[in-house]
Amino acid sequence: MKLSIIEKTKKDIFISLFQHLKSCSNFITIIFKESEMYIQGMDKSHVCLFDIKIVSSWFDSYDIDNEESITVNSIFFHNIISMTQEKHHINIKYQGDIDPDFIEIELTNDANEKGEFNKYFKLPLVENENVLLTIPEVDYDAEFSINSKKISEIVSQLSIFGDNMNIKCSEEKIEIISTGVGGEMMVNIPIDDLTEFSISEGDIINTSYSLTYINKMCIATKLSHEIYFSISAERPMRIKYDLGENSHVMFFIASKIEE
Repeated sequence: MKLSIIEKTKKDIFISLFQHLKSCSNFITIIFKESEMYIQGMDKSHVCLFDIKIVSSWFDSYDIDNEESITVNSIFFHNIISMTQEKHHINIKYQGDIDPDFIEIELTNDANEKGEFNKYFKLPLVENENVLLTIPEVDYDAEFSINSKKISEIVSQLSIFGDNMNIKCSEEKIEIISTGVGGEMMVNIPIDDLTEFSISEGDIINTSYSLTYINKMCIATKLSHEIYFSISAERPMRIKYDLGENSHVMFFIASKIEE
């Protein structure tokens, strides 16, 4: 298996993705399929599920003979790829039949730019059992998309006031509220300010989530300019980043149970 990423925007997305995943889990299992790179796992507290698909055409090159599954230390993996300089290509190789215990990562500069040295790494793999969950296709009661930087700023501010985020969706507006010992913060988001919005006619959705987890999922603003939220009273919230070319990063967070 060998893949490469040359385009700067995609290098930034790839590095940002693993910067985010290292805060979710110490070990990440990556499945290299013929048509895509796939990652699924749970955060350390088993509260948030992440589901990531990057299709083969998203990469500048993607060559695989047989499906391979490897597990890496997410911190070490991110430390390596974050050393990428502007002109570097990110090249990842795994030769399971020759060297099954390591993955090779190369940060190379084909143009031999002065000062941007080629770097070569061998990262040991980790033994880990990763059971993949089947994520059903479901219809959500309300869905909307919003600028990723705007919602990241809002969620960060809400975290000052409390640990939980209450979200109320109607046909007219979305209200997001956080309450704690320091007071209350309520953000009123008019529907006209959303890039996309849909809700079942006459429905009012009122549910709460942990701000700790929402905040973690909304800080990865480099992944996409927009974040897509899907909400239902009886299902986990889905937060989706569209990477383009039918590729995505999705997080699922269960609602808070009222005590």
